[in-house]
Amino acid sequence: MNRRDFFQSTLAAAVACALPAPRLYALDQAASQAAGGIAAVKLDGSATVIEQASLAELKASLRGPLLLAGDPGYDQARRVLNESIDRHPALVVQPTGVADIRAAVDFARERELLLAVKCGGHSPSGKSTCEKGMQIDLSRFRGVRVDPEASRAYVSGGSLLGEVDHEAQALGLVTTCGTVSHTGVGGLTLGGGFGRVARRFGLALDNVMAVDIVTADGQLRHASADENPDLYWAVRGGGGNFGIVTDFEFALHPMQRQVIGGDIVFPISRARELLEFYGEYSGSAPDELYTDALMAAPMGGKPGVFIIHVCYSGPAGDAERFLAPIRKLGTPLNDGIKAQEYVAIQRADDRTDPRNQGTYLTSGFIDGYTADLVKAIADGFQPDPARSTALFFQHSGGAIGRVAPGATAFPHRRSTHNMLAAVVWNLDSDRNPHVDWLKGYWSSLEKFTDGWYTNESGDESQKVRDDNYQGNLPRLREIKKKYDPGNLFRLNANVQPA
Repeated sequence: MNRRDFFQSTLAAAVACALPAPRLYALDQAASQAAGGIAAVKLDGSATVIEQASLAELKASLRGPLLLAGDPGYDQARRVLNESIDRHPALVVQPTGVADIRAAVDFARERELLLAVKCGGHSPSGKSTCEKGMQIDLSRFRGVRVDPEASRAYVSGGSLLGEVDHEAQALGLVTTCGTVSHTGVGGLTLGGGFGRVARRFGLALDNVMAVDIVTADGQLRHASADENPDLYWAVRGGGGNFGIVTDFEFALHPMQRQVIGGDIVFPISRARELLEFYGEYSGSAPDELYTDALMAAPMGGKPGVFIIHVCYSGPAGDAERFLAPIRKLGTPLNDGIKAQEYVAIQRADDRTDPRNQGTYLTSGFIDGYTADLVKAIADGFQPDPARSTALFFQHSGGAIGRVAPGATAFPHRRSTHNMLAAVVWNLDSDRNPHVDWLKGYWSSLEKFTDGWYTNESGDESQKVRDDNYQGNLPRLREIKKKYDPGNLFRLNANVQPA
C-alpha cells in the first residue's frame, strides 16, 4: 500500500457522499432577478440587491464570463476542493485578462460586496468562495513563460503549480512549487510556499522577484525591490490581503529532471519508533533532501500506516548515502523510493492530498522536534472507524531558515517542520464528534507550536491572526491601510488596516 492507495480507499468515500444543493439557491436567485435584481451581501454582512442594469453593465465590460446561479459553469466555479464547503456566490466573474480583474474589483468595491478570490481552490476553510458575495475565479487567467537566459518564469495569476514545473523543467530549471500540482500559484506563493525543493532554494515567496497586482482601488501596480517596495514586502507572506496578483516573476534555478524519491510505508504499530526516527533523520538532512511523514488510520477500521516520503534533488551518486538510514528500518509494507522525473513526483499526491476531500484540518509550526512532542503525538492519536485520522509533517529548515524574519512578511523562519492534523468523515454524517476530537487532540500538541501557516487559515479569532504575523504586524497594518483601507480583501488570514 502506498499513500495514493491509502487515501483513495479511505477518503474517497467522503467525496462520494457530497451532495450539492444548487437548485434551491438558483430558484431563489431567479425569483430575485424577476423582481429586478439579485440578492447579495455586503462586507459588513448586511443584505443588498444588485440591480439588473448594473449586472448588464458589468457583463458588457468583461471579456470573460459573468456567471449567476443556474448558469452553465456556475457550480463548478463556486466549488472548492474541500467538499464539505458548499457556498453560493451571488455572482462569479471569470476574468480572461487584467482589465476584467480591474472591472470586477471596482464593481465589488463600489457596492461594498463581500469578495472572494479563487485560484486553485485549495483553501481548506473555503476562503476562495463565499455566500452571496462576489467570487473572482481566475481559472481562465493562466499562462507560463520561461526565459532560460535570464532564469526567470513569468506566470499569470490564475496559473497552477504544475504548469510552472512543466515549463521550467523542460529547460532544466526549477523554482519552489508546493507538493500538489493543481494548487494555485497565487494562494501558495503569497502565504509562503513550501515544497520539495524549498530547503534548497527557499520558499516560493523567496523566489518572487516582482509582481503586478490589482489593489483595492482597481489600479494595476508593479511591485519589486525598486518599485512600490512596501507592497513587494507585504505580498510575500501577507497572503491575499493587498490585492489580486495578475503576474508573478519567479527566479529559476538549474536542476536535473530526475530525482530520487517516493514513499516507504510501515505499519502504524511502529509509529512511536518511527516518529523518533523521523525527528532525528529530518533534523540532520542536507538542503537537497526533503522528507515528510504521515501517520494515518483509515475509515472503516482497517490497519493504519506510517509513511515516510523523501525527495532528494542533489547529485545522484550521493543519494544512497543519505537514504541509508531509511533502508535500515527493516522490511516495509511497500517501498516506492526510486529514480523518477521531478514533475512526476510533484504530481504523485494530486489525488491523495487530504485537503482535496471534505475535511477539517489544523496546523502549526514547530521550531524543534522533542521527545515530549513524540509522546504527545503517540499517546493522543485515536483512530475511529467512522473517520479517517491523520497527522503529518512538512519539512522546512535549510534555505528557508536563512532568511531574516523581517526580510519578508513571512515571519516563521525558525520552524523545522509544519505539523498538521486532519480528520475526514462521511459527509452525510455528523461532523461534530470528529472535529471536536481533533480540536481536543490538537490542544495537547499546540504548546509545541510557534504560529501556523496562513495558507491553512480557518476559524481563528482576529487576535490569533494578529499574533501569527508576530513582529511584522505593525508594518503590515500600515501597508494594508495604504492599499486596502476598506478591507475589501478580507477572506484570508486577515490583516486589519491600521
